[in-house]
Amino acid sequence: MNVSRVPRSKSAARASYDRMGKWYDLFASPFEKKFVNTGLQKLHAVPGEIILEIGFGTGQGIFELAGSVGNSGRVCGIDISEKMCAITRSKVEKAGFSERVQLVCGDAAKLPFPSESFDAIFMSFTLELFDTPEIPIVLQECRRVLKKDGRLCVVAMKQKHDPTLMIKLYEWAHGKFPNYVDCRPIFVREMLEDAGFCIRDTTEISSWGLPVEVVVSGKV
Repeated sequence: MNVSRVPRSKSAARASYDRMGKWYDLFASPFEKKFVNTGLQKLHAVPGEIILEIGFGTGQGIFELAGSVGNSGRVCGIDISEKMCAITRSKVEKAGFSERVQLVCGDAAKLPFPSESFDAIFMSFTLELFDTPEIPIVLQECRRVLKKDGRLCVVAMKQKHDPTLMIKLYEWAHGKFPNYVDCRPIFVREMLEDAGFCIRDTTEISSWGLPVEVVVSGKV
């Protein structure tokens, strides 16, 4: 599978998200909203569940999940950016969700949670931010912290075996301007299967000629 590498370091990525944190809701969140909402609908969180969101950004998914799990449930979130964590933590406190939401600043390649902790994991435009050799590591960490019958929903830009011109142009921009064009297309379903997940549902949505895939999978 031919997937572009990530040309920037994690420290550079962290610094980039720290800088864009206060502007994220104005520019990125509106674009991502319909894809995030589709993923959340497919994940179908219910009251009482314990759910992890990886790469929660400024908290759009966190708030929806917190509402879905109710007072009897719990939502944990991990993000690499201190600024994103601070912004979302402030929103959570103002919304009165502090009792059911726990936010951690950290790296999803080393999840700071016990094994079999979560009923479900949600990732939106996050998995494709990891460099290609690290994606299997992140997915194995997801398998580790998911309960036996747990599920994982990934929303990500989709790579194709015969890439379109738009995908090729986007990948060129990603290589040239990684701090601004940070995501890149990946083989979402295939990577999940290689990591030992069974595919339960897939949905493809187009955005400006670029395919976005929503995949729900479970532990085999």
